[in-house]
Amino acid sequence: MAGAARRKGAGAQPQAWARLRALWQEKHLVLFRPEYTPLVASVLWLLEIGINVWVIQKVAYTEIDWKAYMDEVEGVINGTYDYTQLKGDTGPLVYPAGFVYIFTALYYITNHGANVRLGQYIFAVFYLVTLLLVFRIYHRTKKVPPYVFFFVCCASYRIHSIFVLRLFNDPVAMMLLFGAVNLFLDGHWTLGCGLYSLAVSVKMNVLLFAPGLLFLLLFEFGLIKTIPKLLLCAALQLLLGLPFLAENPVGYLSQAFDLGRQFLFKWTVNWRFLPESIFLSRYFHLLLLSAQLLTLLLFALRHWKRPGESIFELLKEPCKRKTPPQKQTVDQIVLILFASNFIGMCFSRSLHYQFYVWYFHTLPYLLWSGGVKKLAHLLRVLILGLIELSWNTYPSTNYSSAALHVCHLIILLSLWLAPPPASAGARGEAKDKRQ
Repeated sequence: MAGAARRKGAGAQPQAWARLRALWQEKHLVLFRPEYTPLVASVLWLLEIGINVWVIQKVAYTEIDWKAYMDEVEGVINGTYDYTQLKGDTGPLVYPAGFVYIFTALYYITNHGANVRLGQYIFAVFYLVTLLLVFRIYHRTKKVPPYVFFFVCCASYRIHSIFVLRLFNDPVAMMLLFGAVNLFLDGHWTLGCGLYSLAVSVKMNVLLFAPGLLFLLLFEFGLIKTIPKLLLCAALQLLLGLPFLAENPVGYLSQAFDLGRQFLFKWTVNWRFLPESIFLSRYFHLLLLSAQLLTLLLFALRHWKRPGESIFELLKEPCKRKTPPQKQTVDQIVLILFASNFIGMCFSRSLHYQFYVWYFHTLPYLLWSGGVKKLAHLLRVLILGLIELSWNTYPSTNYSSAALHVCHLIILLSLWLAPPPASAGARGEAKDKRQ
């Protein structure tokens, strides 16, 4: 047995050296082949540890909302459960109850919010966890070349700022969202819905993924089996908000889920070129909402559902549909969720600087999922760069806002021109034909 173990170990060493030699011979392809995603992502992730420490130590922290967050949760700690009475330096508390619980924990960990430096390191951990979750999604899809991941992490000043220099709640919500996406990819739909609902309870922007998620649930389970998962999402919101709903239900719902909240023109990133009167117009807001819903419907009809199948077939259980039931591919799940959120961003009433994290990590996937063959690697990277420049222009200008919309339009048109992702069954048939 000892001799067999030695022979086995001796055989493993040549194999390891063979892999290393093959890697060295293909070193010029490491940055371009998706199968090398784990290697490149691991190097960048380790590099990001040093970058975050450097940013925290060397770049001045900017107080924007952290103190307001601490004041808001301090009110809850002191026994105030009426949402209309909870306020901070920047105004009333406008986030759902999950935010309160998470930032209450941060309140105690950081000595009532006074130890900001510790808070920054906690957010650096959030950043690193988010990157791991995002890299895992890209590894599963194998669509984006690894060199692009440099732009997903190391090259973005604004994203580092949002996480470790501003301590916004947006990154917390997105970290939970990407955790939910990973669960969906692994087939854990119930757990994923629970984590998704938790993300919504931190900030409402996560609802932009809801149309895509609803479509995926209907495709996977049909209407009857989708309802319990929707009820789970609603029950979690009810459970988290129970202390506040018991005190003042109208106040909680109107503050935490205010879909009609008016934004200030001076902070807008995407509509700077409009007159302020139009920006504030309710008719303009209704026009944007109508355009968003119409675009979502068109994508659902043309790209998300299977060709030749009625959208109403989704209401039936998969085994009772006219076409044989098929599992959704990883590409379908990711593309539908990311596209749903992106469409919401395109038609948003106003984007503020911290909102960049809402879709930043999804942009490479969307760009490399497009159907325009002439959209070469260089042009895709240029679009990423222009979007980054637009979000880093402070205050925003007519040109930076217009450039952002042009980039959004190119991505949206590219997604529209792309062929729908092949289903798992179709891929299997194509593979059989090749064989």
